Amino acid sequence: MSGDARSAKAEHIRRILATEGPAVEANTQGFNRGRYESVADLDDYEALKREARRIKEDAIERLPELLDELRAAVEANGGTVYVAADAADATRYVRDVVRDVEGERVVKSKSMTTEEVELNDALAADGVDVVETDLGEWVLQVADETPSHIVAPAIHKSREDIAALFTAAFDPEEPLETAADLTAFARERLAERIEAADVGVTGANFLTADTGTMALVTSEGNARKTVTATDTHVAVAGVEKVIPSVEDLAPFLELVGRSGTGQDITSYVSLLTPPVDSPTLNFERDETGPPDDRAFHLVLVDNGRLAMREDDDLRETLYCIRCSACANSCANFQQVGGHVFGGETYSGGIATGWEAGVEGLDTAAEFNDLCTGCTRCVNACPVGIDIPWINTVVRDRINHADDARFDFLVDGLTPDAEPAGMDVQKRLFGNFGTLARLGSATAPVSNWLAGTGVARRAMERFAGVDRRRELPTFECETFQQWAADRPTVRDADREVVLFPDVYTDHVHTARGKAAVRVLEALGVGVTVASVTDSGRAPLSQGMVDTAREAAETVAESLVPEVAAGRDVVVVEPSDHAMFQTDYERLLDDRYEMLADGSYDLFEYVYGLLANGAAPDTLHLGDGERVAYHAHCQQRTLGVDRYTTAVLSDLGYDVVTSEVECCGMAGSFGYKREYYDVSVAVGADLVDQFTAADAADRTVVASGTSCLDQLDDLLGRSSRHPAELLDPARRDD
Repeated sequence: MSGDARSAKAEHIRRILATEGPAVEANTQGFNRGRYESVADLDDYEALKREARRIKEDAIERLPELLDELRAAVEANGGTVYVAADAADATRYVRDVVRDVEGERVVKSKSMTTEEVELNDALAADGVDVVETDLGEWVLQVADETPSHIVAPAIHKSREDIAALFTAAFDPEEPLETAADLTAFARERLAERIEAADVGVTGANFLTADTGTMALVTSEGNARKTVTATDTHVAVAGVEKVIPSVEDLAPFLELVGRSGTGQDITSYVSLLTPPVDSPTLNFERDETGPPDDRAFHLVLVDNGRLAMREDDDLRETLYCIRCSACANSCANFQQVGGHVFGGETYSGGIATGWEAGVEGLDTAAEFNDLCTGCTRCVNACPVGIDIPWINTVVRDRINHADDARFDFLVDGLTPDAEPAGMDVQKRLFGNFGTLARLGSATAPVSNWLAGTGVARRAMERFAGVDRRRELPTFECETFQQWAADRPTVRDADREVVLFPDVYTDHVHTARGKAAVRVLEALGVGVTVASVTDSGRAPLSQGMVDTAREAAETVAESLVPEVAAGRDVVVVEPSDHAMFQTDYERLLDDRYEMLADGSYDLFEYVYGLLANGAAPDTLHLGDGERVAYHAHCQQRTLGVDRYTTAVLSDLGYDVVTSEVECCGMAGSFGYKREYYDVSVAVGADLVDQFTAADAADRTVVASGTSCLDQLDDLLGRSSRHPAELLDPARRDD
């Protein structure tokens, strides 16, 4: 990306942060809180998610036969099924249906698939009046805008925004001030249009192959009206919406509302087996057939989906039930919404997979980097899609697509594992280990040089490193060098290999030293690993081959240690997440051995204390007031509780952050185009840690990027929890 492109993107983000950000943040965070509360009421939330995933896995695996079964069921009911190859094919068919009935007005309920195929524009080109009946969609139709959320399309607009829009567009007789005023006004105008419509168009949340039943899950009654108020009903849905049976709807109906908006069940759940009777029109039903004069057309859209089904890395995208939990749980999306974190149609974490599959890599590339791989969406997804991996794979493909374009310009250049034409910014951050080794080897000169105005301007212009962000300071003596000069205890009752990340080795060496002293004080013999690069940095930049090479190096070093009975203790949470989850994608069966044999540092300390290790040699809290922020991936893995428990048990007065993400996300917060998003995300954490109960507390965080962000935004130094317990601190 050029400097000008980065500047334009940064300006666009700042504008959206200012104009749409407040409404998006309030609404998505409200939805997310509702999700937590609603799923807590379920007897076994995780079991329900596993069942939903099993059904989707089975449905996508058997999709061709289910499509045949669905066709037979719909046709037996008196309807018509058409499988559209692409968007143009789908809109052509619907246009023909409308033309055949001489339709002048089409009313639509909310449907992202019709957004995808741009049905409204196609019908409007034929002179057809198309009216959205969903309140949010109608607001956007009046405003001539696109949705910014896949469930709540007008989430970026406040009540005041909508009131001003309606006043300007319709000049109502009475002022529109309250939400009730706006809703009543919209309902009245839409009712008139629905009554005069010729064709009703809906989407479908689910389609059951056994009976041809369609499930519509909505927050308003407009979908039912759209179906019943017209004598021609067209449903447009992606082929992935098919599931085997009506009985299979049960887990999805429990999960979709809770996951999307925090409702125990969505306001309207309609199970229709079209064609259906209408309470508003007089039709006579034949004893063996559908209502007379009622027509139903089911348009199933491929548009790249069947190719995605054959793609091992994009296939999981088809499990998506369009609930928006990935968007609502994403700290970056909460700030900017889908008009930044989205493509032609889809938004949020899963949007990368959808846009890459149905639109192409160029569209996905426009917003893909807003996914930081924090993994918050993984637990939120009701069908357990590994959304960060999909985003990483697409990022890797974008890198190689850039490489192909670079090869076209530079004839004869042969790329290695890292694409030669890849963005300079990604290359810089993806190879941070190399940069860190050079920085330490030449410190303090490297630190001085990096801090000069000339260097900062050059880094911002050519690599997009925002000059407002303080750069890391490299240590002359690395953590590994420090450890090599100490005696290694190999005859202790318990021995561990401590794995330090690159930052701990070259920048924040104090946390590594504290970790060694804490473990030794608890009677553990510590050896520092000979490798420090887990592959996290290249993986975050979409450099999958480079990350796989790093994983192989780590496995060659650590798997023999695990086989010899030594535990691997990991300082940095993102590295621990690599061992526990990401390595399953990057390694062979050695992944399981490394995952089973590795532990978060405080998870391990907690276990030692629970099994009788005496804490007397550690620095105890004695009421010291601490404000603790856990790393995103610690939360995903469920190990953040160990740090809180250890500190509390050892006498620290701990307040934990209610904010789930600091916004730094490794390299993300350094990037010029995303710096403002990073700071906006971090603002909520700053608000909590500067409030009355936390302003005088020692700020503590487990993650490297979290510590850097807190230092920058709070203006006071934060510490790693190992530094609190460091016996050297007690001695001082």
